[in-house]
Amino acid sequence: MSTLHDRAKRLTSAAAYAGSIACAVVIVGVLLLVLADLVRRGAGGLSWAFFAADAQGEPAGMRHAIEGTLILVALASAVGVPTGVLAGVYLSEYSKERWLATPVRFTADVLAGVPSIVVGILGYELLVVPLTGYSAWAGAAGLAFIMIPIVARTTEEMLRLVPHSYREASIALGGTKSQTILRVVLPGASGSIVTGIILALARIAGETAPLLFTILGASMITRDPSKPFPALTHQIYVWANSPDPSRRDMAFAGMLVLIAVVFAISLGIRLTVARAQRRR
Repeated sequence: MSTLHDRAKRLTSAAAYAGSIACAVVIVGVLLLVLADLVRRGAGGLSWAFFAADAQGEPAGMRHAIEGTLILVALASAVGVPTGVLAGVYLSEYSKERWLATPVRFTADVLAGVPSIVVGILGYELLVVPLTGYSAWAGAAGLAFIMIPIVARTTEEMLRLVPHSYREASIALGGTKSQTILRVVLPGASGSIVTGIILALARIAGETAPLLFTILGASMITRDPSKPFPALTHQIYVWANSPDPSRRDMAFAGMLVLIAVVFAISLGIRLTVARAQRRR
């Protein structure tokens, strides 16, 4: 009887393993098909002018939009990453006897699922209308609003995976709670936290709806965050709706560049964290 039971468990395990591999192959295959179609339609729009000229140039390009996206992501990350990580630390390490943890966690879960167009409308009503008008500040604030709950909840869950014995050992050696968190808990979960940050960066780098309501867009390069600002997703949206076929081809090229930018940012962050961990 035990032999039949063991054989059934092995067959079930093998079936689950094969199913997991099949699902992974399907997902990767669909991703490769989408990427191949994007390369086919967008590679023809890539040229030196694409990276060196603005939308009003002749030939037109997306230099302004690429630089604008990098600035917006940097501004949003400067607010979203530390705020999200600190909120996650609070929820994981300080919230056991505090009533505030439950509403904060619930609010983060709700905000993580809010459609981005709602964030754009809120940004327009709360920042654009009462303040100085369309600007990079308003766009970055909207992106940070999307980023914070993702980073917060990811940080909380990853810190909870760090064994409690690590904390007890640090306290037993004379470390304070803050020292334990900074020198033991956070480094122990740094790889997973960085993965969550990268996911949040990829999310905000590809957002369009919040920017439509907050930055207005610009067809020339500008570095003044208080004025209407360019963004790659905004320019892609404009050119994808253009009746000019060449502009639509450049929109696909912009999508290809956006994927490359997100990949480069993710790879750079991972290499930096890996190098810092090796030096410890």
